[in-house]
Amino acid sequence: MERILELLPELTTALLQTFVMIGVAIPIAVLLGTPLGIWLVNHAPDGISPSPHLHKVISALVNAVRSFPFLILLIAIIPFTRLLVGTTVGTAAAIVPLTVNAIPYFARLVEQNINQLGSGPIEAARAMGATRGQIIRQVMLVDARPALIGSITITTVSFISYSAMVGLVGGGGIGDFAIRYGYYRYETEVMLVAIVLMLLLVSAVQILGNRLVRITDKRLA
Repeated sequence: MERILELLPELTTALLQTFVMIGVAIPIAVLLGTPLGIWLVNHAPDGISPSPHLHKVISALVNAVRSFPFLILLIAIIPFTRLLVGTTVGTAAAIVPLTVNAIPYFARLVEQNINQLGSGPIEAARAMGATRGQIIRQVMLVDARPALIGSITITTVSFISYSAMVGLVGGGGIGDFAIRYGYYRYETEVMLVAIVLMLLLVSAVQILGNRLVRITDKRLA
């Protein structure tokens, strides 16, 4: 316990770095992944504005980035990271691969959420003369809102785990703290504290996400 108290400033800094990484990467992923997911739905062969050939290309790119092992992606885009933020270590550098990986990941979830609505609500809106923009804003996004919140929760939980990996390349955060003190110095107590903190963080995000889903889901009202 004394050792944990000694490392409390470093542990606090690591927690803040994790919050910053997730707090930047996830909002950007939602901001860019949502329209990308909607585009994939609308331009699919059976979508509102079918573009089969372009859709095939974009879909393949999304699949490629999303399925790329994160640790390899982290290393592969080091030149891009350096170009973008001027460094390859630290929290700012870690945000870049997290965001690059999170955008297609979330886009696929958005695509699935909207496809699960079925064609009924969309066809009804089209029959009433709704424009494509109105269908997206007032039908797709509204009806899929609980599912989208659930997807944001899943993405956040997944990338909290990914954020721990950036510690392998000096990215900061809880993962970096656990590696430097728990692994390299064989301080098992420190490692356990880091693991417990990660579990608590993931649990808190999951509980909050589930609660928001229940609040916004009209079927549970």
